[in-house]
Amino acid sequence: MGRTSDARERILDSSRRLMRARGYTALGIADICTDAGVKKGSFYHFFDSKQALTVEAVDGQWAQERRALEAALAEAAGGPLGRLRALVECLLGTQRTDHSESGVIHGCLYGNLALELSGQEPQVRRRLSEVFDEQVGMVARLIGEAQEAGLIGSTAAADALARSTVAQIEGMVLLARVRNDPALLDEVWPGAARLLGVT
Repeated sequence: MGRTSDARERILDSSRRLMRARGYTALGIADICTDAGVKKGSFYHFFDSKQALTVEAVDGQWAQERRALEAALAEAAGGPLGRLRALVECLLGTQRTDHSESGVIHGCLYGNLALELSGQEPQVRRRLSEVFDEQVGMVARLIGEAQEAGLIGSTAAADALARSTVAQIEGMVLLARVRNDPALLDEVWPGAARLLGVT
C-alpha cells in the first residue's frame, strides 16, 4: 500500500482523473482505491462518502486550474482582450493536452459532473455552481475592462456576457469530446469575439 501520508492525495488524484475519463456513476470506490494503490479502509479513513470525495476532488482541480489561469493572465500581453484570450486558451489547454497524450478528449470535469448529476448529489452540484461562478467572475472582470477601453462593441452587462462566454466554452468542449476532435476548440475564441463584438 504506499505510505499513509500520501494516500489521501493519491485517492484525490485518482478520483479526478478517473471521473474525467469514466464519469461519476460508473466509478466505484473500489476502482478509485485500486488505481490509487490503497485499501478500501483507507478511503473511509479520509472521506465520509463518494460525494464528499468528489467535492474535495473538484476543490483540488479548481485550485490547480485557478493558479494556471492567474499565471496565464499575469504573462499575457495585449491588454484586457489579450488577457481574455489567454484565459480562454488556458481553459481549453487540458483538452488539447488530453488529446495529444492519449488520443482522447475527456472533457471538463465540472461540465461532465454537472451534466451527469443534474438532479442528484446536492453538495457536488453546489460546489460546481460556485466554481462556474468564479470562472464567470474572472471573465466578467476582463470583459468590463475591455468595455471601458472601447474594445468590445456589445453594451450588454459584463456578467451576462461572461456567462455566455463560459457557456460557449463548455458547449464547444462538449462537442469536441463527442466528436473527439480538438479542431473544434479552435472555434472558441473566434466565437467569443463575435459574441462580444470585438472591435
